[in-house]
Amino acid sequence: MENSILVRDLTKRFPGFTLDRVSFQVPQGRIVGFIGENGAGKSTTIHLILNELKKDGGTVEVLDRDHADPTVKNDLGVVFDTCNFPEVFTPLDVEKVLSGVYPAWDGEAYRTYLKRFGLPERKRVKTFSKGMKMKLSIAGALSHKPKLLILDEATAGLDPAGRENLMANIREYHRHKNATILLVSHSMDEIAQNVDRILVLKSAHILMSGTPAEVFARAEELLSAGLDVPQITRVALALRERGLPIDPAVYTVEALEKQLLALKRGGASC
Repeated sequence: MENSILVRDLTKRFPGFTLDRVSFQVPQGRIVGFIGENGAGKSTTIHLILNELKKDGGTVEVLDRDHADPTVKNDLGVVFDTCNFPEVFTPLDVEKVLSGVYPAWDGEAYRTYLKRFGLPERKRVKTFSKGMKMKLSIAGALSHKPKLLILDEATAGLDPAGRENLMANIREYHRHKNATILLVSHSMDEIAQNVDRILVLKSAHILMSGTPAEVFARAEELLSAGLDVPQITRVALALRERGLPIDPAVYTVEALEKQLLALKRGGASC
């Protein structure tokens, strides 16, 4: 299997909005960021991939099967930023329900993730914050061992320490299971720090795709399209405007530091 998701000429028409002949692929075993401004069509695309919306044209394959194949869900984990649980449920109630839905459910792994995320097993969900509900959803998704995990704004409602804890566990799962992760996020710093490739959606079309270095090298194009870039890329752009020959593909602190040190050794002044 070369691709976990393969989309060809995907089309969906709404009044005033059309996703028109969109094509892209999500390589197997990669962490891929999916970014775009509000209203670009990211959520629509995800719901079409999951066959929760009926497409008007094109084809979608998920894990080498047509996306409408009912067996796909057994290998798929999906978490949206709208986490809906019955308010009377506790995490242990969630375990009882999901263990009857997924053949590969691992209750021990689930309870391990609850501990890693700092979630109580017996408190009712109505006492949880939005961030806690998101972590509960992700614990459930990871515990049925998906080959493909789709996360929509996974770190919403979390503080910096909580975001890093969550993403560290997702990266670890990816490494150990060679799973594919599709990460939808508005945080360019989160994208820059975690993904192998990036898909950029603009006005219901794929604007660009590539490695983080390839995409963020086009930072000015991203900004002019109403999108964002990592904070460190903004710093690099500001330094370029002041005359320093900084590579526009910089998107990590380490990369910028390396370039500044090289310039200093070469006699450039800041």
